[in-house]
Amino acid sequence: MTIDFGSSVMTLIVVALVTGVTRAIPYLLFGGKKELPAAINYLGNVLPASIMIILVVYCLRNIDLTTFPFGLAELLSVAIVIAAQVVKKNTFLSIFLGTACYMILIHTVFLK
Repeated sequence: MTIDFGSSVMTLIVVALVTGVTRAIPYLLFGGKKELPAAINYLGNVLPASIMIILVVYCLRNIDLTTFPFGLAELLSVAIVIAAQVVKKNTFLSIFLGTACYMILIHTVFLK
């Protein structure tokens, strides 16, 4: 499928406008010195952990525990992420170490 230049530009403009509006809405609704509603504070507290749990389950959903390598690369990587987070409390370092561990393991040790 090909798309002409004018349609590409119009698509980019619409995407930019929608992105700008969706990012401006919270500032328009809750900007200034207004107190945040309790529901928004509650969501701000529980959603980050909930989203992380959903992402972990999503990433580990296809592990086959009955055949080699029995999900060892994934489980070792998750263990490294947890250990790094407990010790260093640095999210980016934990994600980097877990991703690096997984990539090294699947490309060197657990070749499929």
